[in-house]
Amino acid sequence: MVTANKEATYNSAIEGDIVVTRLDAVINWIRSNSIWPMPMGLACCGIELMGAGGARFDIARFGAEVMRFSPRQSDCMIVAGTVTYKMAPHIRRIYDQMASPKWVIAMGACASTGGMYRSYSTMQGVDRILPVDVYISGCPPRPEAILDALIKMQEKIRREPSARMLFKEEYKG
Repeated sequence: MVTANKEATYNSAIEGDIVVTRLDAVINWIRSNSIWPMPMGLACCGIELMGAGGARFDIARFGAEVMRFSPRQSDCMIVAGTVTYKMAPHIRRIYDQMASPKWVIAMGACASTGGMYRSYSTMQGVDRILPVDVYISGCPPRPEAILDALIKMQEKIRREPSARMLFKEEYKG
């Protein structure tokens, strides 16, 4: 479904060759259409994450085809799979190395709630160590669910007050 963009307006009789918009709308449009994911494929969900990058599902339509394996070049961590307590500090360290603003997607039942594993070694959700923005349900979730999560992430990014945070001196993200 195509909706009219209410953020940018253009009236040639009034403005001439000028497009009027808000700074937040421009910054958020740029950020939402250039999400660079940091894939954390920890288990079987990682295979479905790889499938979303293929030609059939084409994650590039949403500006997220540039999978970065360096935290300093990515802004969205996709935690795909089972998080153990042994792996948790390393996931947190990678998240801390990402530049602000940054977002997190918990992919699958294991990353969201621990899944079927109720043991001493399995963390019952990555939200215990990271602030999760979007949860993807399923075991493992289909690539269409990943695309749906990216759309939800884009909607969330478009609603952020980014200009105020961008020009604030002590922006922590």
